[in-house]
Amino acid sequence: MDEIGDLSGEIEKLEIEISGQEKQLRGLASQLSERRKNAAPSFAAKVLELLAQLSMPHTRFHVDFKEAANLTPTGTDDVNFLFAANPGSRMQLIKDVASGGELSRLTLVTKSLVASAIPLPTLIFDEIDAGVSGDVSLKMGNILRQLSNHHQVVVITHSAQVSAKADAHYFVYKKVDGNSTATKVKLLTPDERVRSIAVMLSQNPPSEAALANARELMGI
Repeated sequence: MDEIGDLSGEIEKLEIEISGQEKQLRGLASQLSERRKNAAPSFAAKVLELLAQLSMPHTRFHVDFKEAANLTPTGTDDVNFLFAANPGSRMQLIKDVASGGELSRLTLVTKSLVASAIPLPTLIFDEIDAGVSGDVSLKMGNILRQLSNHHQVVVITHSAQVSAKADAHYFVYKKVDGNSTATKVKLLTPDERVRSIAVMLSQNPPSEAALANARELMGI
């Protein structure tokens, strides 16, 4: 009866408690925002350095901060990445201006930098090489190879240059049995690894030149 009769007192108590918690959260959000803003210039510089290695030397990249109106699970920052691939281009949101190949390179670069900052035992890249080929693919493979020194890296790829950098290769295929289809995964032998990369480079069955090229890419 006391609780029912004194709801105003209970409401006031809860309002004071909520106000105290909000003040504490905003203090933590302010600290988080400051740390983000301090880290942003170094992060942007590293992104540009890695993009230059991936044949994007004229890229501009900026981390833009705006204060959100309300508290969110990630603080009070509204963070966006602004990007321009060519000199003279206006910097815009990555999602609005980056091509497929540019997005692939940006994803690899940012993910590799995040992986170096927090403990991620396994990294999975699905078609990270979409829209790129040749020398850029080879450089992407080198970055993935460096990542594998500290993480388990799983890459789904159709690029021979990227695939050649792996320690092990698994071939994914479908097997039809009557009216059912099953997806199978097979660990390839050393000879099968060479042949699979050669097929990526030429045709099936691969030519002798493609087999030689595959061995060269793999360093064997």
